[in-house]
Amino acid sequence: MMNGRVVLERFPAGGPRGSWPAEEFARARRSEGQCAEVVMDLATDAFLVIVRRGQGEHAAA
Repeated sequence: MMNGRVVLERFPAGGPRGSWPAEEFARARRSEGQCAEVVMDLATDAFLVIVRRGQGEHAAA
């Protein structure tokens, strides 16, 4: 967990052109009822799929 957020998955930023694996993963989690969103971690050059604390803590279990 970082800054009140739970990281569900990490995806490298250098994916193939036209590929959006982080967005697809987040959309699948939203269809399951989690409030997943994609953010960029500039320090690691990766996209993170997160849920904010209190909006999906069951995801960390």
